[in-house]
Amino acid sequence: MTEFFYIAAFGALALSLVKDRGKTVSALKKGWQALARILPQFVGIILFVGIMLAFLSPEVISRIIGSDSGAGGVILASLVGAVTLIPGFIAFPTASLLLGSGAGLMQIAAFISSLMMVGVMTFPVETVYFGKRLAVLRNSLAYLFSLLAAFIIGMVVVL
Repeated sequence: MTEFFYIAAFGALALSLVKDRGKTVSALKKGWQALARILPQFVGIILFVGIMLAFLSPEVISRIIGSDSGAGGVILASLVGAVTLIPGFIAFPTASLLLGSGAGLMQIAAFISSLMMVGVMTFPVETVYFGKRLAVLRNSLAYLFSLLAAFIIGMVVVL
């Protein structure tokens, strides 16, 4: 499936080059400049996440956020998720491993939802593009929603 998207993207690029070479080259230059501005922060985020993952194994995390850890475990899991930047294709299998190792559903729900929605690590980038006020508002509401999602998961599982 991934190959299809690459072929489609390169096909669209080739079509754009044929239609208007000047605009296409200009758009590619602007894209490269945007990437060059974001790249230092992005590399820093990747390094930080790599270091965190080297020190925090799924077993250690599951001991801390087990099903018996209660509200404290939910808060801790949500905070860890908020400050961690992991892509979804790694986060969901990690959540499955954590559940298999004894982590609680509410804790995993808080971890995954805050991981996907809250951007502590991406906050500097967000402030550049959205402004500090909107970035704080977005992240605050996303964090509260992640706690609400965990609470709802806890209620549904009990039923």
